[in-house]
Amino acid sequence: MKFGPLSVDQAVDALLAHSIKAEGLVFKKGRKLSAEDVGRLAAAGITTIIAARLDAGDMHEDEVADRLAALLAGTGLRAGQAFTGRANLFAEASGIVTLDADRIEALNGIDEAITLATLPPFAQVQAGDMVATLKVIPFAAPRTAVETAEEIIGALPLLSLTAFRPMAALLIQTQLPVLKASVLDGTARVTSERLTALGSALIGEMRTPHNADALATAIAACPADVDLLLIAGASAIVDRADVIPAAIEAAGGTVTRFGLPVDPGNLLLLGTLADGRPVVGLPGCARSPKLNGLDWILQRLAAALPIDAPAIRKMAIGGLLSEIGTRPQPRGGRDVPRAPKISGLLLAAGRSSRMGRNKLLMPVDGRPMVRKVAETLLAARSLQDLTVVLGHETALVRQALDGLPVQFVETDRYQEGLSGSLKAGLESLPQDIDGLLVALGDMPLVDSLTIDRLAAAFNPTEGRAICQPVHGGQRGNPVLWDSRFIVEMQEVTGDTGARALLQRHAGEICEVACPSPGVLIDLDTPEAFAANIV
Repeated sequence: MKFGPLSVDQAVDALLAHSIKAEGLVFKKGRKLSAEDVGRLAAAGITTIIAARLDAGDMHEDEVADRLAALLAGTGLRAGQAFTGRANLFAEASGIVTLDADRIEALNGIDEAITLATLPPFAQVQAGDMVATLKVIPFAAPRTAVETAEEIIGALPLLSLTAFRPMAALLIQTQLPVLKASVLDGTARVTSERLTALGSALIGEMRTPHNADALATAIAACPADVDLLLIAGASAIVDRADVIPAAIEAAGGTVTRFGLPVDPGNLLLLGTLADGRPVVGLPGCARSPKLNGLDWILQRLAAALPIDAPAIRKMAIGGLLSEIGTRPQPRGGRDVPRAPKISGLLLAAGRSSRMGRNKLLMPVDGRPMVRKVAETLLAARSLQDLTVVLGHETALVRQALDGLPVQFVETDRYQEGLSGSLKAGLESLPQDIDGLLVALGDMPLVDSLTIDRLAAAFNPTEGRAICQPVHGGQRGNPVLWDSRFIVEMQEVTGDTGARALLQRHAGEICEVACPSPGVLIDLDTPEAFAANIV
């Protein structure tokens, strides 16, 4: 790759190394300059730029990131679209992250242009959490390095997610006269919360005197519908001959492990009942909701991961939990990065006055135009929900969308123009979203890949708060907005939608190159329909 100063008149197809802001001109770093871009730079009086040109042996950063991320994403993970050389991997369910540390280290040693950062091994995640990020150091990577990376990954992904399976658990607590009932009640509550966080449930509780005979009788009576038996002693287990391990063996079970290299949580016991079901003797710290060794054991049991001697030995690294900032409830205050929550808003309320009939009901690929648009939006993996704004011929448009998982908003404000439909839809959005994709019902040639490209580019903290698709140098639709702009959207007027906001916040727009011309084509006249729909 050649990097350095470049005369603007020689900059066609070069990659801009630094963002440029001039009067009426905002070009972001990494932009591939077109002939039109070069003309605009020259017109702004800019004669020299810092740019990069790829050599024959180089691959563009986004191509590399997309290609490798697709291979890296194992079971339970999905790869986001690459943007600025970064592709993130997200969890598709709640579970435990497993990875091959040796091969990840080898991948990071191939070339400084290719980097992969992950969560720690066996990290607990929820659906939508970011598990890893692949970043290609701008603006390219050698093709030979990419091929080596593909060889290292091979047929076995470096990262996977083992999803939690629901478990039904029974808690037995032993009692001594000095132990208050409120303590036992608190232990049951905290244990139930721990299990709930893993998609499991505490389906029952028993209390028995703190002696081996009484406890063995309770263990033997464990119902058949219990997947996991938990035992909390009135006093901590201090030896394999203590009350809880003795009772397990007296009931026909086996003690497989006493003690963990995790603090707090050292005095945890693992065993099996006579029929092979797992039993856990809880450490004293299990009465607290703070993170401890029991959490690690429950996570692995819920994910059906092995808890053998090698697995327990590996818990020692990172097993000192005492100084970790704790949570008010297990997994309550999560700080794991996640995919942004993006809602879709489909405007389908207009009168189609230029078409002469309701264009949204006209057939495209064998179905009503509005249904094709909605199905495309629902196929995008980056939208968490979709709201459709109805107005003109509400019943017919609703019927065209029958059976699709969308929410409807009906309004007569469509007569105010596009802004009226937009404001009606904004009032119905969830309160906790990060971004909003505004789509138009008469643009059926937009594909779902475009939606995911916009979501991949979306990063308000890095100045990409408005993401707009671009094809052939022209900006199109749909547009992805940071949720903070919703307040301003509610003030727009007329039939131009949020166009004025795009002009007002030009510096926060990220142009996302899209190969499909569909982002520029709206079918609002008979001529447009005839020219674009076969």
